[in-house]
Amino acid sequence: MGEAVQRRFLGLTAAVAALGMTATLSACGGGDAGSGDVTLKLVAADYGTGPENSSEKYWSGVASGFEKEHPGIKIDVTVLSWKDVDREVAEMVKAGNAPDIAQIGAYADYAKAGKLYTADETLAIRTTANFLPSLTDAGKVDGTLYGLPFVASTRLLFYNQKLFDQAGLDAPETWDDISSDAAALKAKGVDYPFALPLGQEEAQAETLMWLLSGNGGYTDDVGSYDIDSAENVATFRWLRDNLVGKGLTGPVAPGKLDRAKAFEAFTAGKVGMLNGHPTLMDEAEAKGVKVGMVPLPGADGPTKGSMGVADWMMGFKENGHRKEIGKFLDYAYSDENVLEFAEQYDLLPVTGSASAAMETDKKHQKLHEFLVALPNSTLPPFGKTSWATVSDAIKKKIGSAVAPGSNPESILGEISAEATQAEAAE
Repeated sequence: MGEAVQRRFLGLTAAVAALGMTATLSACGGGDAGSGDVTLKLVAADYGTGPENSSEKYWSGVASGFEKEHPGIKIDVTVLSWKDVDREVAEMVKAGNAPDIAQIGAYADYAKAGKLYTADETLAIRTTANFLPSLTDAGKVDGTLYGLPFVASTRLLFYNQKLFDQAGLDAPETWDDISSDAAALKAKGVDYPFALPLGQEEAQAETLMWLLSGNGGYTDDVGSYDIDSAENVATFRWLRDNLVGKGLTGPVAPGKLDRAKAFEAFTAGKVGMLNGHPTLMDEAEAKGVKVGMVPLPGADGPTKGSMGVADWMMGFKENGHRKEIGKFLDYAYSDENVLEFAEQYDLLPVTGSASAAMETDKKHQKLHEFLVALPNSTLPPFGKTSWATVSDAIKKKIGSAVAPGSNPESILGEISAEATQAEAAE
């Protein structure tokens, strides 16, 4: 699904959403002959782990409520696993059978090809104004909003409180703290003092977290790729020399360690520290791991911002249902619907009003730090159609940049050259 929240953060599978499985919530087709009814086709991703929490149930409820308020518009929903949904939508568009609305992992290619409505063409002003600015910035192509943020997440540094207490450690605030704490945990026999998953599963996200904590990032102030900047090179030299080179990242080389395996080890009590998200917090605590959380440590202190990620909603032009799409999207982005989905899957709402409601609700106290981090978060450059190519290059090569004896400057330079070439080809 590209850079979607589900694959980066949740690491879940949706085996029940078999290829092509649909949940038809109303009559298919364009309505009765001469009735004037419109049927919107919606394709959505499944965030669930099985039938009991499939996203099909959520969309069924949203569609049913919408149809009651808008009797002339019917909703035909298809729910697919994250493994299939982006590919299926791409094939639909290629075949001239685009859905009216898609909730998937990437939008930029469709926007560049002129296939999507802009937010201004579909949404009420109040809906657009309610999105968190950091998310809408990531949903723009050439300054115009096409990708509507659907759900989001941020990252914090997680640590195993029991292991820290046994080693007499305080929560880390700086990179030096991470290194010294990891050394102390290693001396206590912890398998993964600091788990550093730079395997291909989600290396682009782990990388961005570290770049941000080193005052760098994937792009510069004007949005151009700057992957081999001096700040980024310094960050990977530090990782090579102060974590990996000292044997503080565990028995699996970072370039071979996927995020799912790192998370699994954390919930098993074998990891001292790693970068994590809300779902991991719940999974770890469910297995008896007491989780400590702090903002990502930086070279000189806690990082001011955090990495954020989002999935996207979009409206396709092909069937000409602009007004009907707008009505459905306005309904879908009500606080009630936004909060219901975020709460079900331990994700963060993408609107200001829903975020405020979650922050003041005591039952969401554990998510408070993630909510605080979201408005100042930095997202990957989703608006660049070259990002898919660049992300793939990072996944394949970045792990080698921290291997003992490696040359981070050379490896980041290779990735930067691929980014420049991919951008020029757009």
